[in-house]
Amino acid sequence: MRTALMQGSALPHYHSWIMTLAHALTHPRRSVIRIWLLSTVSTLYVAPGPGAYAADAPAGPRKAEHITVRATEPEKREAERGGGLIKPQHEIRSVSSVDSAFIARQAPISTAYQLVSLLPGANVAASDAMGLSPQTTISVRGLNTDSIGYVLEGMPLNDLAFYSGYPSQFADGENYRQVALSQGAADLDSPVLNAAGGLMSLSFRDPARKAGGMAEVSYGSYNSNRQFIRLDTGLIGRTGLRGFVSYSHTSAENWRGPGHDMRHHIDFKLVRDIGELSHASLVGSFNSTITSYYPQVSKDLFRQYGVSSGNALTSRYDPQNPEEAQLYQRLWRAPERTLYMGAPVSFALTDHLTLRATPYAQGAYGNVPSGSTLPLSGIYTGTQALNDNLVLPSSQDGQALVRANYTQRSTRSGFTSELAWKKGWNELVFGYWFDYGDDHEVQSFSPVSENGASANIWGNGTGNFVRLTNGRMYLAGDNHTISMANALFIGDRMNLLSDRLLVELGFKEVMVSRNGTNAVPGPQYHVGSNSAVPLPRLGMRFQITPQHQVFLNATTNFRAPSFTALYNVYDPTSGEASTNGASNLRNEYSISEELGYRYTGPLVTGSLTFFNYNFTNRQIETQIQINNTPISSTINAGGQTSRGIDVELGLKPWHHFAPYLSGEFLHATIDNDIASNGDLLPTRGKTAVRSPSLQASAGLTYDDGHVFGFASVHYTGRQYATFLNDERISDHTTGDIAVGYRFADMNRFKAPSLRLNLINITNEHYLSGVADPTLNARDATGRYGTTISGSSPDYYIGGGFSALATATAGF
Repeated sequence: MRTALMQGSALPHYHSWIMTLAHALTHPRRSVIRIWLLSTVSTLYVAPGPGAYAADAPAGPRKAEHITVRATEPEKREAERGGGLIKPQHEIRSVSSVDSAFIARQAPISTAYQLVSLLPGANVAASDAMGLSPQTTISVRGLNTDSIGYVLEGMPLNDLAFYSGYPSQFADGENYRQVALSQGAADLDSPVLNAAGGLMSLSFRDPARKAGGMAEVSYGSYNSNRQFIRLDTGLIGRTGLRGFVSYSHTSAENWRGPGHDMRHHIDFKLVRDIGELSHASLVGSFNSTITSYYPQVSKDLFRQYGVSSGNALTSRYDPQNPEEAQLYQRLWRAPERTLYMGAPVSFALTDHLTLRATPYAQGAYGNVPSGSTLPLSGIYTGTQALNDNLVLPSSQDGQALVRANYTQRSTRSGFTSELAWKKGWNELVFGYWFDYGDDHEVQSFSPVSENGASANIWGNGTGNFVRLTNGRMYLAGDNHTISMANALFIGDRMNLLSDRLLVELGFKEVMVSRNGTNAVPGPQYHVGSNSAVPLPRLGMRFQITPQHQVFLNATTNFRAPSFTALYNVYDPTSGEASTNGASNLRNEYSISEELGYRYTGPLVTGSLTFFNYNFTNRQIETQIQINNTPISSTINAGGQTSRGIDVELGLKPWHHFAPYLSGEFLHATIDNDIASNGDLLPTRGKTAVRSPSLQASAGLTYDDGHVFGFASVHYTGRQYATFLNDERISDHTTGDIAVGYRFADMNRFKAPSLRLNLINITNEHYLSGVADPTLNARDATGRYGTTISGSSPDYYIGGGFSALATATAGF
């Protein structure tokens, strides 16, 4: 769901989601997906071959990993270098990851962003400590959340229209086997269109072979509470199937100002091993939330009010004070529901030929509302002036307070497929990715009663809308986009010199088409764009000795513009175009190189990576305010060069202590002046926005099998918020602590444990990140002498101190 603000929770009728998924699988354009899903499900239920479920069956390469909360065996704890924050890597590009042992020590409410926040290059800007707020972003090497690909078990998770990731929608942390962050580039076969900033790969744990489960309860600051339960089926009869399903409920009050967040979440995975070399699975994740809103603030407002109520929504509704009434917290409640489903399969067709595929289907619906006002007369829809005289409650002086809805309904389906031929030292891969998306975004208005109530926060159906005298719903925007992506790729992986030298070559051709309609009156109706982008890549890794390794790579990436860049956006009070869409927009294109060194010794594991990026048509997502309603917009920043160094170091546990260190130096500059108001803003050579020059993290883990703990500290350098570098936020340092104890088994309870997580232990009050960058904060003189007006950027306020106590037990 699109939003730089928030996202939400539950549709009132569950059956509508079944119909959405059915539509995704029965649409004529999705017949291929339907065939894949049906064939996969059929495969899951084929009777197993001899020994498929026998206790002494030979383990294949996809052997299940039974991850529980049981106290870790000593030899496994010894292998957790850096406390699970680092492990030996053998890729041709930089990759960092966190494993299930590290995740189990973190606050159970932590999102995927928070779990990787200590890794090199990762800069997380959050609005609350509990991770429920969708006003959370991550940048990697200065590239924001919409420049990163997100993949769960081979299926894409990025927002269809805006590319952003919303980690509170992703899986529950207890179900992750690993969260990996590839800082430089996505895999050749990754189903993403925007991954210049790298790839976040999320992997589910495999279901256990024995029936059992896990239960967890948490309670903490701001009346936060969470309940989690997971059930493992074990091997189901003689089918060879095994699976798990989990459910969690999370609730918390806002830490800053009024408001309340609620989340319901379900994950599941069903697996069947077919012999030793093949497997099929069905995975899914369902999320339903209603979230509140933390106002993004200017630097001046933060100086004036800090984290007080002056920078928060209001708890009382006063229609006599329209400016304050617009900030009534109930007008900003945002609901959303998402469903992700995929069916990863891998079949060994012969001894040398393997087919891998992941069909997927997804659906999302939500509303991102805000408090606003409408004039009772003189309104516009698009460029058309209306003669209607509105009669609305909560009105005075010719204005009425309303809730401005921004709803997005999207469905998506597709598949990735590849054939891999391997013989001896060579593996050749040929594949195809298809993606079909349908996205409909509507801006409507709902009346607000004299007591501040405004029903139907979902903004769907036919009830509670501002209507014209002819009975039609009054709309400020109505965009509908159909998108299709087709990608062909081929790669060759060569292991030479007795596997000491790995060479990879790849080429990917991505074809993207978009066709849409802007249904409000104006010069636009049909819009569309088509592009084809060639993406070559190469890389190598050389194992100098068993401990020393070097790697290098050169990769090309691109990003198609977000859907909103196609459409004009009109002000409902004037009919003027606030932004102008265009069909001839250029794709962002980048070339990146990495040169790295890795060391894996008996005590120490570490890496050092030098990187370089060159961008053309760099795209920066921001927001504009139209009648107090935030609307997404895109800035073309032209060229950009980013260079830097990543370092990562982790030690094998010594006397149960395992330290970890990471850091990054980044030098990112804008290569050209940026056009503004018929002039050129002098931005050449300026530092790129959201690009702190220094970041550093340190973590220390202790785990003797019973007593365990973790302490971390993270430093983020200052960041510019404008392209002219006339406003920035200062650096900040935050720290977290976790302590816990695992008990011995108690009858049916396996390794019950208690832990306490303390977040932002110094209660640092700080601006955690740039929410909406602007060209210049203050008036500036262009190259041709024109005065270019400035506008203040907005920022996220980082979450304050919070504590969360958790009790966990397996069974």
